[in-house]
Amino acid sequence: MSATLKIYCKNIGEYIPIKGGETLGELAAMLAPRLGGMRPVCAHVNNKTEPMQYQVFGPKQVEFLSVGSRSGQRVYVRSLCMMLYCAVAHEYPGLRLRIEHSISGGYYCRLFEGRVNLPADRMPEVVMRLKEAMRSLVSRNVPFERKERLTVDIIGRFREEGLNDKVELLETIRELYTTYYRLDGVVDSFYGALAPYTGSIDVFDLVPYKEGFLLLAFDKANPSVPSVPVPQEKMYDAYIDYLHFNDVLGIRNVGQLNKAVEQNRSADLINVAEALHDKKIAAIADEITSRYHKGGARIVLIAGPSSSGKTTTTKRLGIYLMTNLLSPRIISLDNYFVNRDVTPRDETGDYDFESLYALDLEQFNADLNALLRGEEVALPTYNFEMGRRMYKGDKMRLDDNSILLIEGIHGLNPELTSAIEERMKYRVYVSALTTLSIDDHNWIPTTDNRLLRRIIRDYKYRGTSAVETIRRWPSVRRGEEKWIFPFQENADSTFNSSLLFELGVMKDYGEAILRDVPNDVPEYAEAYRLRRFLSYFKQIGDRGVPPTSLLREFLGGSSFKY
Repeated sequence: MSATLKIYCKNIGEYIPIKGGETLGELAAMLAPRLGGMRPVCAHVNNKTEPMQYQVFGPKQVEFLSVGSRSGQRVYVRSLCMMLYCAVAHEYPGLRLRIEHSISGGYYCRLFEGRVNLPADRMPEVVMRLKEAMRSLVSRNVPFERKERLTVDIIGRFREEGLNDKVELLETIRELYTTYYRLDGVVDSFYGALAPYTGSIDVFDLVPYKEGFLLLAFDKANPSVPSVPVPQEKMYDAYIDYLHFNDVLGIRNVGQLNKAVEQNRSADLINVAEALHDKKIAAIADEITSRYHKGGARIVLIAGPSSSGKTTTTKRLGIYLMTNLLSPRIISLDNYFVNRDVTPRDETGDYDFESLYALDLEQFNADLNALLRGEEVALPTYNFEMGRRMYKGDKMRLDDNSILLIEGIHGLNPELTSAIEERMKYRVYVSALTTLSIDDHNWIPTTDNRLLRRIIRDYKYRGTSAVETIRRWPSVRRGEEKWIFPFQENADSTFNSSLLFELGVMKDYGEAILRDVPNDVPEYAEAYRLRRFLSYFKQIGDRGVPPTSLLREFLGGSSFKY
């Protein structure tokens, strides 16, 4: 019988006849000789990420994706997490696994007996045993079985397994059916696709770390080897500090947050989270002031990745410094861009405005040193339309109690202020280090939080569509990896700009903007994923968010001028 259905495969640019009912895995196997050696772990079907277990019953556009793609990387890591949980369930039944957040090039995991963290001195033996169990799963090439059942039935199964965090979430999002996975007899849920078989998830490592261990996926620069841990002591301390805060409030995951919203506790959550921000910024201001009075810290450099809230943090820090009887003066790094004709270019040939060398480092350092000597300095202004630096008569001289605040992505890079005496500098790193988890095995990536902030801000204030923001995000992330993250441990203080309630507040804003992303563009896959992510949250109204809140930088209604 001749085939009557066809799919369009973007990888080869052709229509392929099918019978109907084939899985993506079966179609990939059929097309393997034409896929150039690719091992697909998922696919975009009509620009929506689907697992290789997905069955095709009608005409579709299909693009098979490897682990080198953003969607493929997520599938790989999720699959690795289920393999880890499967190993824990078999080797250490009764222990609770928490995969808490990404740090040091991996994913920080802890094991609990009841409420007690498994002692660190047991970790080497435990890690070795879990690694062997995961290797066994790889060698046996066990399938990730994708299932869908009535949510009420899955809640019962998860409750039997002691997965109460998942029960709390499912009870609050109230979906009729729930997708889950079974691996070697162990069940779990992940909020996105998993790989078809364990045999393709063969590059990983586990290493003891702090009170637990790191789960390491493949190195993005060389996918044939695991990534290597990167020291991030200050980031770890900032995470743990906020995790303790979450524990005091009794809100570690989205299910608990949703229940707090149902119990009309939103106002309390907002007030407490905002008070914590105030307390942290005040503490940083006090430390800067102390160093200032000892003859140092004349220049405060505030750095962080896109949409981390650097601008509001700088403004609030300035207020607290004023209460300490200092006079903050602000210099914008943007005004020290080199002229357009000498701006460096990236690997695609476009102007690389994220590069440190897009700034006139020599003039910047000369001006700072002159200010520190008490001299008056002519400050430049950059004309972005003309691509040239200009001088319009703006001048600055520092008074006895003046302190310079400089915000910009390169603030932690020693080369930015190489001509400035070290004791004169104080560095602050700002990032939205999200400590809320979806559940014990599904954390909330910091990058998703920042991307949603940027989508909302760009749409409201810069006339930029979600499509354009999503399209540019990979380039932004590459710039962060190159120019920001390698220097974050240089910070004197790390400020966590995340707010426990913010995703509930951003829910309606984000969903409305993301719904405008059309289905026929590649960015739809990311927009759909983010909409699905936001659907797990109960809406929190923004009326209780104060005008000084860092979140107002993105939502609007701030008492600060930007």
